[in-house]
Amino acid sequence: MIRKKSGGDRVFDVINALVMAAVCIVIAYPLYYVFMASFTDPAIVNSGKLLLYPEHVFTGGYQKIFAYKPIWTGYWNTIKYTITGTLVAVAVTIPCAYALSRKDLAGRRIWNFLFTFTMFFNGGIIPLYLVINKLGIYNSIFAMILPGAVSAYNLIVCRSFYDSSIPDELVEASRLDGCTDFNIFFQIVIPVSSTIIAVMVLFYATSIWNSFMNALMFMGDQSKMPLQVILRNLILSNQASSVLSGGTEMIERQKLAEQLKYGVIVVSALPLLVLYPFVQKYFAKGVMIGAVKG
Repeated sequence: MIRKKSGGDRVFDVINALVMAAVCIVIAYPLYYVFMASFTDPAIVNSGKLLLYPEHVFTGGYQKIFAYKPIWTGYWNTIKYTITGTLVAVAVTIPCAYALSRKDLAGRRIWNFLFTFTMFFNGGIIPLYLVINKLGIYNSIFAMILPGAVSAYNLIVCRSFYDSSIPDELVEASRLDGCTDFNIFFQIVIPVSSTIIAVMVLFYATSIWNSFMNALMFMGDQSKMPLQVILRNLILSNQASSVLSGGTEMIERQKLAEQLKYGVIVVSALPLLVLYPFVQKYFAKGVMIGAVKG
């Protein structure tokens, strides 16, 4: 039976749609503005006008970015670090989270406390640098992967998923059938973990793709720097050049330096923006998993 909507219901629906449309515009316009500004003459951008389309197309920033050879090396390094780091992080986080979710784990409360403690307190940058140096992995791919191999927040999200998705009765029945802990994990837990694995892949991949400080602290070779550091160096070098120039050349270099800021954002974020619509549902599931039981 379909209930006919009253006048009040229709008014509510209209107001609700208008509010949601306004919220979407507020959220989406900054992204649109950055994209339009990357193609627009910096003089127009700096005037503070509302950008709906590029009034005067200026592509000098993109020409400079794509002509900068280290960009492609940085892209390759970032892809390499992201893929390898995500595989390592997921391979470590999933088993650890499942173990912490089991009530028969010896010292379960202590282990959970120690992992949670690291969300509020850590050793700091200098001790971390000394550890990386002593391990002999400075200026190697391991320096980009190992420090962030386990995120305490992601670990808690995974643990919450297993707390609510793997009942104790299922584990007990499996043990009665002769399954060992390894059999239970690989034959029962992993097959039902596709959602949380996808969530962890997305969370870790996004974090590693945007990683910046680890590269500055633990990588000394410029040829091994990720994309984010390469783009930062490009902006700084052009800003310095614009300051040291004079006359008409200074104006042109300042325009280029201004547009580079927007172009760099587009170049670094575009792969994730293209991928996000296809995996948005997994981000939503990951947020809900962490919110329901923590």
